[in-house]
Amino acid sequence: MLLGEVQSKVEHIAGVPLQPSLARKLHRLYLAKGVLATTAIEGNTLTEEEVIQVVEGRSDLPPSKEYLKVEIENIVRACNAMIAEIQSGNLSPLTSDLVCRYNREVLRDLELADPQVVPGEIRTYPVGVGRYRAAPAADCPYLLDRLCDWLNGPELRLPDEKWPLVDAVVKAIAAHLYIAWIHPFGDGNGRTARLVEFRILVSSGFPAPAAHLLSDHYNKTRTEYYRRLDQSSAGSGDEASFIIYAVQGLVDGLKQQLALIQSQQLGVMWRDFVHESLGGPGATEHRRRALVFALSGAGGVVPPDRLTLLTPQVAAAYATRTPRTLGRDIKAVMAAGLVERMQGGYRAKLETILGFLPLRHRPNQVSVPPTTSG
Repeated sequence: MLLGEVQSKVEHIAGVPLQPSLARKLHRLYLAKGVLATTAIEGNTLTEEEVIQVVEGRSDLPPSKEYLKVEIENIVRACNAMIAEIQSGNLSPLTSDLVCRYNREVLRDLELADPQVVPGEIRTYPVGVGRYRAAPAADCPYLLDRLCDWLNGPELRLPDEKWPLVDAVVKAIAAHLYIAWIHPFGDGNGRTARLVEFRILVSSGFPAPAAHLLSDHYNKTRTEYYRRLDQSSAGSGDEASFIIYAVQGLVDGLKQQLALIQSQQLGVMWRDFVHESLGGPGATEHRRRALVFALSGAGGVVPPDRLTLLTPQVAAAYATRTPRTLGRDIKAVMAAGLVERMQGGYRAKLETILGFLPLRHRPNQVSVPPTTSG
């Protein structure tokens, strides 16, 4: 049921047209979340805002945090290269050489604590993570080749080809889990595993923002993530427990992402509704729209004496006007059903737009985001 929900929600997200600016914002936001998550699990301490600045190329971190920035840039570069490869139509199959390349990319330009580690090369010495002893070094090349053959083969495909995203989710999580089990590299195994997981998802039709949600889930539930990994490696191994944990987090993340998209869409509808209700190219209509949008972004009731101070745009519009002009404008936007008088002032009737949704009982109404400009 959870996997079916993933298929449905991903298809919904993939089929929703967004304004170019919103699409770019959503891509940057979830790229930052995913990259932050996969590095934070390994100890990176940058904040989400700092990571967004790195993603947007406007970071100004001090020298003491330069290595943290490099970790972020490595994952960003790898993710963007994957997406470019997919868009070009030249997607190569998953091979052990490609997994090694990803490991080399995540460790690029980093000063490694262990001198034995050679980025991108399969280890030749034993390693352990806590009480877990990784696969013997001599077995790693074979195990990595066998894993890639298994992932590329038919065994992880449902008989019904109507569920390609379900196949992708199981395959991606299995790849992550088995790379963690094999632990083929001296360092960067977790980041490499999550990068392979991301690649499988985006190459199977996941929108890039949705493909970052698993890493975000692992980071937000880091203690449980490590517990499930440890549990899965005990005895004969328990893949199902880890897969269920991962899929539940993916579903929760998709719900939040859909809610954000729906909220943004309702905001666009509100803006269009305001323009339709207060149409016209004149200065009066422009001023009244600015007033409504300013109230929309105020987040609550605004006292009458604060109305003309809401935004610089509104302040400029009323700078040479009398209080009577403001009074007429308030009456006009109230008559249009866009603003209402409350105790202590006025508020935008953002919920009006919900009336255009299909009729149903809504115990938990979707909120409309503030709209501050037209």
